[in-house]
Amino acid sequence: MKASSVRAIFSALQERGVNFLVVGGLAVNAYGLLRFTKDADLVVELVPDNIERAFAALANLGYRPKVPITSSQFANAELRGQWIREKGMRVLQFWSDAHRETPIDVFVEVPFDFPTEIAHAPVKEMSGLGPVAYVTLATLIAMKEVAGRDQDLIDLKHLRSLSLPPFKNGPKT
Repeated sequence: MKASSVRAIFSALQERGVNFLVVGGLAVNAYGLLRFTKDADLVVELVPDNIERAFAALANLGYRPKVPITSSQFANAELRGQWIREKGMRVLQFWSDAHRETPIDVFVEVPFDFPTEIAHAPVKEMSGLGPVAYVTLATLIAMKEVAGRDQDLIDLKHLRSLSLPPFKNGPKT
């Protein structure tokens, strides 16, 4: 993965006003745990106009879905549900010839309440870009628990060692 590509992706999404949160390995890195990640995992707010803006922003960088899916199809919640049920689809992968080292995975289903999460999302400065919103640590941990892959289990061990601020009416550390 190339840092310049990640900056270009985030910049393009921000310029188009796309509501998105960074999850996965890049979020793990944002919390201070350095590890290799091969793609940029994103959760975009799955409403039609936001999806249209996301697809347009990525297309400007040469990104296209690895499978032939249009933004209108992706904006159709019933169709996304069908892909999840029938194909086990969890993410829509995007690929760019101009950014070969940096594929993007966009979640097909938002694994949390998006408005609540983005309202509480930590925003961290990214060199040469400015502020970028990441999923909260508690939500990142929950996502890793659900995924349960080998790398997620390794990430969980380290993420749980970080101190979480106490939550009102929620989990306490």
